[in-house]
Amino acid sequence: MDLTARQLAKNLLNGEAPPRPLLLPIVFALGAKVENVSLAAFLSNPTKIVNAARQIRSHLQADGIACYFDSFLEAEALGATLQRTSDDESAAIQWNLAVKAGGLPSGLRSPEDAVQNGRVPVAAEVIRRMNAIPSRDCLLMASVSGPAKLAALLSQPEQRGNASLEDFSAEALEFASSVTTQFATTYLEAGADAIFIHEQVPAGLTAKTCEDWVNLLAPAINVTRFYGALPMLQPSSTSAAPDDWKVIVRQPWDCLLCLPDFVASSQVSANSSSVQSIRPGFALSLEFFLPDHPGKEERIVGLRETVASAKPALITTAGDVPYSTDMRYLKRVFGEIPRTQ
Repeated sequence: MDLTARQLAKNLLNGEAPPRPLLLPIVFALGAKVENVSLAAFLSNPTKIVNAARQIRSHLQADGIACYFDSFLEAEALGATLQRTSDDESAAIQWNLAVKAGGLPSGLRSPEDAVQNGRVPVAAEVIRRMNAIPSRDCLLMASVSGPAKLAALLSQPEQRGNASLEDFSAEALEFASSVTTQFATTYLEAGADAIFIHEQVPAGLTAKTCEDWVNLLAPAINVTRFYGALPMLQPSSTSAAPDDWKVIVRQPWDCLLCLPDFVASSQVSANSSSVQSIRPGFALSLEFFLPDHPGKEERIVGLRETVASAKPALITTAGDVPYSTDMRYLKRVFGEIPRTQ
């Protein structure tokens, strides 16, 4: 008998590799199109989010539901102002007071207060409603920003590229770690089965700075495991060198590592003797889902072969799939991933 997605996730949590990769794509903003409303209206309406998420999951036959996803959710809840020009473009972030590089803006809400503000209660309500569905067999996924990513948003909102941990004050890093943990706890208490930690890879990683980074991430990972949910770390970088990824792969993470697809297969095979028994997950790049992305046909054809050879624990996306993505194309891409055990 095939195991349900929730059973496979529990086995993963206990160190047992799944017989097939879990399909856990992050498809959230596309729900606004499904419900035929603006993205701004969608983000604040738990009823429409739940309706759209159930339709998307049924259409894609995914193993999980992305209950809420917004890269700037934490910053807004902490006191930042978001400016959106259109549904297809990312929001711009602005703090009301000047920010000293490496430090924190003045007047920030505490992590405990932040989870009561902005759209965080909406996200928690979506999870609660999903959790109340009778005989639910899919995973409820929530996403939080990691400490390094949050520290950059708080201290260097206009900076492009990755910063090193040394670029931030100890206060900023400790605060960011607390925010990540508090937001994860809020979603877990609402009933989340899996937590994606979307994190920015610190520049110039060494064994020592990677250990410091792990210590910042540990509280959120530990609380996720405490609730019996699956913690997943999704590191991203615009400038990480191959050696940075080697340091990351060799780290004995207490969570499931989800590597970018352009890194995953090469780094796992090159470091097979030093990684854990469970293969990392693959995070498909978002460019892959753009309608005019060159070479997408070749990538679709090669996806099944890549999955068969690398045997990832799960397949996800590097973030929320673009608002412009065609649902039929999305279904076609994920149709290349084996669903039987």
